[in-house]
Amino acid sequence: MPRRRLPLSLTLAAALTLGGGLAASGALFLGVSHLECDNMALAFAQRADERVAAVRQGMDQAVEVLTVTNQLFARGEPVSRQQFADFTSALLERHRFIQAFNYHRVVRAEDRAAAEAALQQVRPNTIFTELRPEGQVPAPMRGRYHVVDYLEPMAGNEAAFGLNVSQNAEVMGALDIARGSGRAAATGLFALAQDATPQPSFEMILPILDKDGAMTGDTAVIIRGNELVRSSLAGAGLLESNDIFVSVYASEHADASKRLLSTGPTQVSHDHFLADWLMPDGPAVHSTVLRIAGRPWRIDVAAATRPFLADHMASTALLVGGILITLLSTAFVQASGQRARKVQQLVRQRTADLRRTNRRLVEDMIARERAEKALQQSEQRFRQLVSMSSDWYWEQDAALRFTMVTGAFTEKTGVPVDTVLGKTRWEFQPDLLETEAGRSHIAQVKAHEPFANLEYKTVDEFGDTRWFCVNGQPVFDETGTLAGYRGTGSDITERKLTEQRVHHVAQHDVLTGLPNRSLLQDRLGQAIAYATRSGYPVWVMLIDLDRFKFVNDSMGHKAGDVLLMTVAARLRGSLRDTDTVARLSGDEFVVILSEHAEEPLRPEIVQRVMDSVAQPVMLGTKEFFVTCSIGVAVYPSEGTPADSLIEHADIAMYSAKKMGRNNFQFYTPAMNEESLERVRIEGALRNALERNEFVLHYQPQVDLKSGRIVGMEALIRWNHPELGMVPPVRFIGIAEETGLIVQIGAWVMRTACAQNKAWQDAGLGKLRVAVNLSARQFGAADLIASLESVLNDTGLDPDCLEIELTESLFMSDVTPAVELLHRMKSLGVNLSIDDFGTGYSSLSYLSRFPIDVLKIDRSFVADITHDVNDAAIVTSIIALAHNLKLAVIAEGVETAEQLDYLRTHGCDEMQGYYFSKPLPAADFEQMLRQGRCLALPAPEDEAFAASAA
Repeated sequence: MPRRRLPLSLTLAAALTLGGGLAASGALFLGVSHLECDNMALAFAQRADERVAAVRQGMDQAVEVLTVTNQLFARGEPVSRQQFADFTSALLERHRFIQAFNYHRVVRAEDRAAAEAALQQVRPNTIFTELRPEGQVPAPMRGRYHVVDYLEPMAGNEAAFGLNVSQNAEVMGALDIARGSGRAAATGLFALAQDATPQPSFEMILPILDKDGAMTGDTAVIIRGNELVRSSLAGAGLLESNDIFVSVYASEHADASKRLLSTGPTQVSHDHFLADWLMPDGPAVHSTVLRIAGRPWRIDVAAATRPFLADHMASTALLVGGILITLLSTAFVQASGQRARKVQQLVRQRTADLRRTNRRLVEDMIARERAEKALQQSEQRFRQLVSMSSDWYWEQDAALRFTMVTGAFTEKTGVPVDTVLGKTRWEFQPDLLETEAGRSHIAQVKAHEPFANLEYKTVDEFGDTRWFCVNGQPVFDETGTLAGYRGTGSDITERKLTEQRVHHVAQHDVLTGLPNRSLLQDRLGQAIAYATRSGYPVWVMLIDLDRFKFVNDSMGHKAGDVLLMTVAARLRGSLRDTDTVARLSGDEFVVILSEHAEEPLRPEIVQRVMDSVAQPVMLGTKEFFVTCSIGVAVYPSEGTPADSLIEHADIAMYSAKKMGRNNFQFYTPAMNEESLERVRIEGALRNALERNEFVLHYQPQVDLKSGRIVGMEALIRWNHPELGMVPPVRFIGIAEETGLIVQIGAWVMRTACAQNKAWQDAGLGKLRVAVNLSARQFGAADLIASLESVLNDTGLDPDCLEIELTESLFMSDVTPAVELLHRMKSLGVNLSIDDFGTGYSSLSYLSRFPIDVLKIDRSFVADITHDVNDAAIVTSIIALAHNLKLAVIAEGVETAEQLDYLRTHGCDEMQGYYFSKPLPAADFEQMLRQGRCLALPAPEDEAFAASAA
């Protein structure tokens, strides 16, 4: 009888084994795949952040370069083209992405010719130009220009020299943003005028304001956007990458027309349907929008397309292995079932077979549970490592000693791994025990808590200081007992060095390297706290150089900078290392001295500082001697609170200057009274014009031949409601220093001309009124226009106005002064030199000045009757003036003997108390109506006097 064949079908157990195995394999595959996707996304995000940070750092460097360049002009001191070139050359060498540095000067229409002439001295045939659709054309006449005046480098950028950007909406819009925010602002992308082919470039700009807040120009940096991004990425070692691409746009959107750089495609797709299902949102593209320099900058980082198996090898291997194991288990279960049915049919031992089958199923379930538990532990460890992914990994045992350090630790840190293994972190780095952060870390790990961002420094095998940042999490075994720690570490040395450099720049003067005002206040606070604790005094010295302005004017600001650096070095060398030397502003320095038990403070220290400054200084080929005036404030002392030390030292310094300079004074409360008086005068002076408190007195000028009044000098007086009639000596100097003299002088000019015209219209004769012109008025750009306006508005004939000038107004720079004097003379007014003989002018220049009158200073007139030297000087001035066809007026004539001497030697006119003191307008008018004249000797008396002489 033939054997009966069993049908080929799966038993229930085999079917369950097959289905359960496939389901478990699929679930494991999906779980591990998602973990791989999470790892990919985390790694991509970290790499994208690195590129965004590199681009941000490049942008910040561009802003920092512009800010530093702007500070060159913001100090308010003139900057020469050579200084500008020297300053920017190093920056151009360091930052290759910079096309050019610009200084835009604001030029008014009337100054265009002079400005173009200045440009042509640098580059012949240069004129103002503008960019138009048809190209670069000469700039038409406009009310104001915004011209590229300084340009570095010139080579390759010649087309931009003299370019007027006031019509460029992008540039002026960015300038408005920068002026409103006080920070650098960037334009949109544009094509450079100096490039034959367009390239994505933009301009960063920052205004320059004078002390009144008016804009005199701006500094700008032309940046090649493509090179800026490339150099930023290349500097971080992120440019050459085949699996990740970067695109940067000068916009919030991915606008191709505003793209600075693209290193590859901005959109990618997966090459497998499973990748799209497992990770539908990326890591394809990571987009970030930064706001730098007043504009948005979009940065897209895209991952390159990769084969599915390249990123999912582990999950795929797990899936294939699970399927194979499932199939083998299914075959085994199927075979066992068939054998059971065969035995049942043959020996009817179904019960025994069922028990064996159940026992196998229980064993399989136990094994499956163990496998799942091991898988969960592996998954947890994997997630922890992924979440802390960084430069290197480390592990510690339960005693917190390092057992493993990976990730090329030695290459990245310069510290051999052998010096770390087997030690705790505080054994490897003992300094942790001395810092608050280190003690907090030790407390955390002893409490079995995770920690993050622990920063500490160490010294590598080359002796260099390195900074690390570490993170860690505790690891526990199945019973909850601490098994150790795992974590990551990063080298943050570059970041720390950058922070230190930024901190140093923020608290130190750029030119001298001394502490600036910010750090000075901190050091002063520490010194005061020490004095309070110890009871020892603190001295604050304010040092002001006496002849610094002369060096700047005669040698230029570059020599002035050399002098400041030399003085700074001498101050540091003459004091202790523990003393603070800071630069306050300009040519002012502050020194903080703290007394110690073994080193008492004495005035000899101040004298030593003065002697060190007074040593000769070689500036170029010339030797200069510069002295200083020092004010000293002591804390604690009566009348000097801690927050007023610098202010009181400043008051004492001004007192030293008033005593002849090159000396020092300690502050006393009496000095403060004088300072308060000055502040009171200055405050009241600002409102005096509005309140109509100024009045003019007129002192007659008398012809020494006829005795008649031929003119008068207008002298200002201040009729203060509380102080009474304030003489000019109390307020003119303050008005000069504060700049109020310009408004006051304009009021004097207009009032004196109007009064003279009124007297002429009243039939009191054609007189000449003399008005003093201050140094600030003489240097004003609108001087000629204001004189024309006064003459036109008042209707006074120009020959009835005499402008009095002192020698010091024009002797510092003779050539432009001669031109300005000729322009004033062309109006028809008379010009006189006041206080002649007291200045330092050269007689060789006198013939070049279009002067009408010389006024002999009262200091010579006072002693002409009994001082042979003064008499000789007066005689020489009269002879010199007459030889040059000039009239002579003597001031301060108070006696008949002085008058006789002047008449005898041919002086033309006089003024002084002998005839009349300065009178109010009403009294002077009364004198004119009375026809008062000077009593002169009879002709025979004159003849006798001449023969006697």
